[in-house]
Amino acid sequence: MTRELVVLGTASAVPTRHRNHNGYLLLWDGQGFLFDPGEGTQRQMTMAGMSAHDVTWICVTHFHGDHCLGVPGVVQRIARDKVAHAVQAAYPASGEEFWERLRHATAFADTSVIIPRPASGEVVRWPAGPVTLTARPLSHPVESYGYRLDEPDGRRMLPEELARRGVHGPMIGELQRQGSVTLADGTAVRLEECSVPRPGQSAAFVMDTRLCDGVFALAEGVDLLVIESTFLSDEAALAQEYGHLTAAQAGQVARDCGVRRLVLTHFSERYSFADEPRFVEEAAKAFDSEIVAARDLIRVPVPRRSTLSDTEIAKPGNAASTC
Repeated sequence: MTRELVVLGTASAVPTRHRNHNGYLLLWDGQGFLFDPGEGTQRQMTMAGMSAHDVTWICVTHFHGDHCLGVPGVVQRIARDKVAHAVQAAYPASGEEFWERLRHATAFADTSVIIPRPASGEVVRWPAGPVTLTARPLSHPVESYGYRLDEPDGRRMLPEELARRGVHGPMIGELQRQGSVTLADGTAVRLEECSVPRPGQSAAFVMDTRLCDGVFALAEGVDLLVIESTFLSDEAALAQEYGHLTAAQAGQVARDCGVRRLVLTHFSERYSFADEPRFVEEAAKAFDSEIVAARDLIRVPVPRRSTLSDTEIAKPGNAASTC
């Protein structure tokens, strides 16, 4: 199954010739999480080869225009293309008035598949297919929430151990479902004897915010962190005033939280493509793993699952981890 980020737009408040307003579609095992569809998102989806049928969640962090003005076009495309599955819509509950305006912005043949999921409080969780979607408040001049996806932990079967113990065919499925299986000779085989822990994968989406507890809680241990880096450090005071992060701060978050792959985005219009290396360099002063400076229409895969060898897992003090 596909697990990758399709970047639809990377500009902050003002789009540029080369950067559309925000828009990010995270594809995850048949689910499609559309984060912050800014103006022009419907067209960007077409350019990226994505359709309205790929969207199962619309997640709005806050109701500044660059993060939500694409909602009407996306909703109306869902209606026009007769998307049959439910499309959940997460957004700050305090912005209900804005959501309703965007949801019903113009006259069109409406759809009944959009299901509102307003978020309020310190932690909100929803079941979302193969993952749990969590929302936490951030620090911005208007109420803003970040989002996180978590796959449940599982176990990785060890073929050599299954074979050694005589477990094969339908018995393997029974072992996975029941936790144990009894062989023809009466021998009981437990799941733990034929498998090792397989930590679930995770991703986080952190937009307009100052550093705050919510940022770190969302980013903790994720495989993929998509985070705003509106400014470089020479504009740190401006970033603080307007409720944004610098690239250096994004790198610090990634380092402190043990992130595996860092995606920088939401760039101020004052910067050009020529400035991209500066964003990466600032983040890299703190974070020494992979950093991607996002551009419109690129695709960023969720890192392949990190696994320890069976020998390493058995060593005292070692815990299987994706970080």
